Amino acid sequence: MSALPMSVTRKTFDQVMVPNYAPNEIVPVRGEGVRLWDQQGREYLDFACGIAVTGLGHCHPKLVAALTAQANRLWHVSNVMTNEPALRLAQRLTELSFASKVFFANSGSEANEAAFKLARKHASLHHAPDKREIIAFHNAFHGRTLFAVSVGGQAKYTQGFEPLPGGITHLPFNDLSALEQAISAKTCAVVMEPVQGEGGVTPATREFALGVRRLCTQHQALLIYDEVQTGNGRSGTFFAHEQYGVVPDVLTTAKGLGGGFPVAAMLTTDDLAASLGFGTHGSTYGGNPLATAVALAAVEEIARPETLANVAARGEQLRRGVSELAGRYGLFEELRGLGLLLGAPMSAAWRGRAKDVVTACLRHGLWTLVAGPEVVRMAPSLLITEAEMAEGLRRMDAACAELAALPRVSNG
Repeated sequence: MSALPMSVTRKTFDQVMVPNYAPNEIVPVRGEGVRLWDQQGREYLDFACGIAVTGLGHCHPKLVAALTAQANRLWHVSNVMTNEPALRLAQRLTELSFASKVFFANSGSEANEAAFKLARKHASLHHAPDKREIIAFHNAFHGRTLFAVSVGGQAKYTQGFEPLPGGITHLPFNDLSALEQAISAKTCAVVMEPVQGEGGVTPATREFALGVRRLCTQHQALLIYDEVQTGNGRSGTFFAHEQYGVVPDVLTTAKGLGGGFPVAAMLTTDDLAASLGFGTHGSTYGGNPLATAVALAAVEEIARPETLANVAARGEQLRRGVSELAGRYGLFEELRGLGLLLGAPMSAAWRGRAKDVVTACLRHGLWTLVAGPEVVRMAPSLLITEAEMAEGLRRMDAACAELAALPRVSNG
């Protein structure tokens, strides 16, 4: 057998991979900071960050050093033992949050699974047997496990997987009166994203966020904040709930936590954590030394005041720049989001064509995302410089100019 790497292309995906994804024809092979290079050596500015994951850019030297050092010490022991990197990361996360207890997992879906199980287990131990309803919101996204997609409020992710877990109610997002009518003594938890990411980069209003907290307290329901995407500095504060003046009972986070290395966490209080006693939940890989060593290095860099200040400044620069493009070409409506998680909704004339913008941006060397067919999503590195942001906006300008010059195609 040859020791040389096998030759693979995008066509290899169709030959050997389950077709649940439809990846772009471009195959990235190298990254550094805010830039990526493909198999042909073409360079791109990355305003997607692997869906808001590589928050410190690609191959950040402190993350590489942490991974390399830990790889030469200890990789895995499972949770029949603990390990030093996991304990250090848990300590740091409690210092940076409301929480006093941490559970580690491998993905946002798993962190949310743990949160939902905690909510029901706590209710079964401390409240009535029928206090098991979980309230979530339309257009939410909480992951891909069967429980997580059932709590998420998008039918396209549950069709064909029935029967689904029961006891879940979905309500309109940012509609406090609907929640006031629905929540009851049977509600064990309300789960929300401070900014609905996959659902269109739609922030909660301050009134809604405060009202949800009040109603959860009133009805002895846990307030679960899904900060898988908004956490770890993405919003301009370490966690987005800080900007609303709301303290949740449980918080889940992943994506940017490991800067690209798979790791996730559920954060909660001493009292609530006690409901997940020995043997009630677990994860073989959760909290492994490699992941938590990298995550601690990422957390320390993200928590620096200079990093969070840069998120605010570059977020405002991005917001201004895309707003200027909206006025110039008429593709977008008013931007929404927080920090460096921004969405540009398509204008009425360009309804449903967010993917066209992403494709055009790629042709001009800029990697962006969609948040459904109606919204272009941007989530660049938290460390992106003013000059790099300006360069990305120039590339987006060229993409928008190209689209605006094409004959108009009706979507109606």
